[in-house]
Amino acid sequence: MKVIWSERAGNIFSETAEYIQNEYGDKERQKFIQRVLKITKLLENNPNLGIVEPRLKKAPVEYRSYCVDHINRIVYFVEDNYIKISDFWDMRRNPKTLANRLLK
Repeated sequence: MKVIWSERAGNIFSETAEYIQNEYGDKERQKFIQRVLKITKLLENNPNLGIVEPRLKKAPVEYRSYCVDHINRIVYFVEDNYIKISDFWDMRRNPKTLANRLLK
């Protein structure tokens, strides 16, 4: 399966990587990016690996999520022969606000 990133998810991922670099340095940024790439590879081979996201049960598609680390979560859905990464959540934020971004 092919993984496709939404513009929003890609932007948030880039902002997060930049923040990590500014706060913790390039080595930590590289580890973070490698972790996300590893997860996307896992999802390519096993698209149902993530949990069904309970905050998004009212959505027209079945959103799943997968933890990147103790702060960040990838939110995606599977359709035909691709996986669409729809959002990249910072779990320190209000979960209702995060869910509302995808339910609009």
